[in-house]
Amino acid sequence: MKIHDSAFASVQEPLLDVGALRADTPGCASVVHFNNAGCGLMARPVLRAVLDHLELEAAVGGYEAAAARAANIADFHASVAELLGTRPANIAFAASATHAYAKALSAIDFRPGDTVLTTRNDFVSNQIAFLALRRRHGVRIVHAPDLPDGSGVDVAAMAALMRRYRPRLVAATHVPTNSGLVQPVAEIGRHCRALDLLYLVDACQSVGQLPVDVEEIGCDLLTATCRKFLRGPRGSGFLYASDRVLAAGYEPLFIDMHGARWTGPDTYRPLEGAARFEEWEFPYATVLGCAEAVRYALRLGVEPVARRTPALAARLRTRLAEVPGVRLLDGGPAPAALVTLAVERAQPRPFKAALDARGINSALSFREFAQFDFADKDVQWCLRLSPHYYNTEDEVDTVAGAVAELAGAAR
Repeated sequence: MKIHDSAFASVQEPLLDVGALRADTPGCASVVHFNNAGCGLMARPVLRAVLDHLELEAAVGGYEAAAARAANIADFHASVAELLGTRPANIAFAASATHAYAKALSAIDFRPGDTVLTTRNDFVSNQIAFLALRRRHGVRIVHAPDLPDGSGVDVAAMAALMRRYRPRLVAATHVPTNSGLVQPVAEIGRHCRALDLLYLVDACQSVGQLPVDVEEIGCDLLTATCRKFLRGPRGSGFLYASDRVLAAGYEPLFIDMHGARWTGPDTYRPLEGAARFEEWEFPYATVLGCAEAVRYALRLGVEPVARRTPALAARLRTRLAEVPGVRLLDGGPAPAALVTLAVERAQPRPFKAALDARGINSALSFREFAQFDFADKDVQWCLRLSPHYYNTEDEVDTVAGAVAELAGAAR
């Protein structure tokens, strides 16, 4: 597969070769893509990996194509493991981050009275899943308070709640969908390890733009998607399961023939590794595209990406802070590359449609996505703008100018 090597020429230098990266990203020619927290634009090698495998399936058959590409398919687990600082045996493919999260929750034998301790900025689907557990199993949901300055969860207060409730599960979202806030997941993890508590991290919006090391975080389970800052195809994600979780025998509620062996009429045996959380049917073209997307990120280097991507968001915040009628909503000392803002008197969908008409991709979040956070901020919706390393400073200024023009018209 042809890779545009020039895109990686400056990996050892402080800055990435943005021009080469944009040449490697077909979408850059047609849109100003500031919706990377929704879906990143795929690079050519990722697109080629998907299309090549679909063509092979059409030529020789699906099972036969998978057998022919077995080594490349296995590289999905190896590349994700390298990215997260773990072993391939600790990685499971999933159809999405939410699918991975549900698989992880299903492996926990919740009983009435068990406590789930989480934050006020956990992802909406995770919060709904906890409420479903409460409805079905009588689980108690406890939300740790935020710091008064809005800079994230109060870890000391959360640790006190750990000691008080001895929760069956502690859960946190690294970067929530409704804000550029970066939660102190490693600090939370240290308390979980000290108290021997099961810890689940949603890294859906941090993997691919920030360093994510599962050993440093100290989590037992971690979920993420491939479609966002990793720039993989949709319909893909993964689950990390620690050696401790695997050795303790955690397995999904509905384990299938891929994740277990039927050893007798009345018995089965789960696989040793995280593959027990996978299912028989794989979208192999998608898996191969994800493997290429992760390798692409690794070749660039996590550190250069983690410098450039949030820096572009910081530039955007600086420009937007000067716009009358715009209120920035992100908290924390070092926000991620997700800029959220409220626009005085504007209506959400027409505002986004006006950006669309200018060739600027963005996204919206609504009160129902962030009941606690948006109530605290007294907003019903926000605009989400999320640049990535292949975006340019000129594009940042273009987006800020468009928001300023539209915000002025709304007033």
